[in-house]
Amino acid sequence: MELEGYFYIALIITSIALVISVILQNKGIGLGGLTGGDTGGVFTQRRGIEKVLFYITIGLSIVFIILTIITVVISGN
Repeated sequence: MELEGYFYIALIITSIALVISVILQNKGIGLGGLTGGDTGGVFTQRRGIEKVLFYITIGLSIVFIILTIITVVISGN
């Protein structure tokens, strides 16, 4: 397998992890958010696992952007 293939696999894994981390952050919305229901507008500080998940999402998005740029540069040959 060429080097480009490894970056494609890393991109797929990173994108799946990023989607899962974003979905897990929406735990408080419920089905009311799907129909346009009001969630109360209360903002709370992130604590514990929510804070860790928030930082993981930021890290995954940075890794995703870097992998995307590297893949585009490599495949541009």
